[in-house]
Amino acid sequence: MDTQASNSAFSTLLEERGVLLADGATGTNLFAMGLESGEAPEAWLLEHPDRVQALHKSFVDAGSDLFLTNTFGGTRHRLKLHGLEGQVTSLNRTAAMLARDVADKADRRVLVAGSVGPTGELLTPLGGLEKADAVASFKEQIEGLVEGGIDLVWIETISAPDELEAAAEAARSFDIPVCATMSFDSAGRTMMGLTPRAFAGLAEDFNLDGFGANCGVGASDLMSSVLGFADAQPTAPVIAKANCGIPHYDDGEIVYSGTVEQMAAYAQLARAAGAKIIGGCCGTKPEHVAAMREALDENDQPDFRVLAIELALGKMSDGARQIAIGQDALKNSTRRSGGNRRRKG
Repeated sequence: MDTQASNSAFSTLLEERGVLLADGATGTNLFAMGLESGEAPEAWLLEHPDRVQALHKSFVDAGSDLFLTNTFGGTRHRLKLHGLEGQVTSLNRTAAMLARDVADKADRRVLVAGSVGPTGELLTPLGGLEKADAVASFKEQIEGLVEGGIDLVWIETISAPDELEAAAEAARSFDIPVCATMSFDSAGRTMMGLTPRAFAGLAEDFNLDGFGANCGVGASDLMSSVLGFADAQPTAPVIAKANCGIPHYDDGEIVYSGTVEQMAAYAQLARAAGAKIIGGCCGTKPEHVAAMREALDENDQPDFRVLAIELALGKMSDGARQIAIGQDALKNSTRRSGGNRRRKG
């Protein structure tokens, strides 16, 4: 997979360290810090910039090599729900500047990744958003992030190939590395039916500098996606950013089931399976990231076959398990035949 900016801070740090530790959750941690339901996290960039920076710093202190800006809903389509659509570029610029300040004060090189989430709209013909409008919307957001000093664009939680294409096209208007993650459900596919192997093909087509999965239904299921990615593109920088277990209600609050021990095991399993950038998504707190840092600093290389993953992280959903078992079978067949792995759709 070619990279656009071979001398970028991203590629340099990845080459130096081999595996990068990303951050944890933004939204769920901001809620724990006082963000109200229905309130835009991006509004805190103006109202509580100190709290946003405190969250960033907590992940840097926990050992993250890169962290995401507080701009997941930073397109005009999401911000208009809160009356902020006229501040797209300035809000994203502010988010990047706040993050850049935290990264630059660290005692080591830390990268700032500009978070770009879905618009919340469907592109034509399924919806009313034209591709050109989607590209313009993403470009407007990314322009602010780049002006604020990000090191790379981080497109995340995308489900539709056409929206991913629009976001990648917008990002390629700037001379900056571009990574993207899609979210896979209990069937082992995105909401629009895309498999991990099919996404690996799109990542190559769109010339992404890194690709993988985030969110979903827990670390065990996300490992199924990682197996598919690494098999289809064994030399590519694969990203694993799993939710911290499964959410459930406890005394009126949403609590995630993942423990620090499970997230540490997940980090080692993801690395063994081929992931090069490993972090957490919803429910992942700084203490989970600190445990992941400690685990990645060890040299353990655990068995990452399906049964080993399930013993460590819990049972996979049926659909994800079928895909993962298929990858196990493909690897065993390849070893027996001595053949090369090939990408399948």
